[in-house]
This record gives sequence, structure tokens and C-alpha cells, in this order.
Amino acid sequence: MADTNTMTVEAVALQHFLDAQRSSVLAIIDGLTDEQLRTSVLPSGWTPLGLIQHLGDAERHWFQSVACGSAVDLPWAEDDDGERAFISRHPTADVLAFYRDQCDRGNAVLAATPLDATPVGRHGGDLDGEVTDLRRIVLHMIEETARHLGHLDAARELLDGRTGLGPR
Repeated sequence: MADTNTMTVEAVALQHFLDAQRSSVLAIIDGLTDEQLRTSVLPSGWTPLGLIQHLGDAERHWFQSVACGSAVDLPWAEDDDGERAFISRHPTADVLAFYRDQCDRGNAVLAATPLDATPVGRHGGDLDGEVTDLRRIVLHMIEETARHLGHLDAARELLDGRTGLGPR
């Protein structure tokens, strides 16, 4: 967690809500086997593990590439096929460690950067006009994570019938 002593009240509140969503991501998949994490239950073909990798990629993209203008190297070779389909071929422990690391790096950016700071990098898509400062990057990541939480929640129910998982 970032040093909240140097953050504004607003930044602390935004990080709180983002961290709550991130915690729910990990809580929803807790207890699934490796096979279940790699099982698609919907026609689109995505897997829970692939979605976790996607969320780690999103954290890296928005907080590092867009907010700061550069990102740390991926722990594996780029694999666009897996990313597009939200499927991961990497070891489960590596994907979970990657996600946690990217969340920590995002929190570090949030702790060190004013919310009104203009992004150094660009998204290169239709959100460029909307993402005008770090505040909007954080709001986008809350939205992105919450959206995919719903997907993970539904997948968990289809995989083993469990519902209502996570702190929220």
C-alpha cells in the first residue's frame, strides 16, 4: 500500500476504492484450482486467469505507460493472442504475482503523483480525450476492475456454484 501520509484526502479515497476492487478480484478466485482458473465457461473463451493477466496489463498500461510515459518490462514475452482472448498460458503463480506487482506499482504512482498531473504517455484509443489527468486514470481503473469483477463473479458461480465472494 502507498504511503497515505503524503497523499491528499481525495487520493487516499480513490486508492481505497481501487484497492477494494483489487482485493475482490483475488478473493473471488481464491480456492479455484489451476484447472478451474484456466477453464472458460462462456462462449467468448476467456478464462479467470486470463482476465487476471488482463487486469495486470491494464494496471501496467494506465499507471505506467500512460501516466508516466514508460513501463517496466513484462515478466514474459508479449503474447497478443492470449491477451486478446483473455487467456493466459503462464504459470498461475507468475500471473498472480504480476497482478499484485502491477497494483503495487500503480499505488506507488498514485502516492508520488498529484491527481491533476497530465499523463506523460498516451493511451492511443478513444479514451485519450477523457483521460486528462491521473485522477481520471484512477477512476478508469476502478471502473475497469469493477466491470471485470462482475465477469469473474459470474464465472465463479458457473465453475463451482459459489457466490458472494470478496470483501464487498
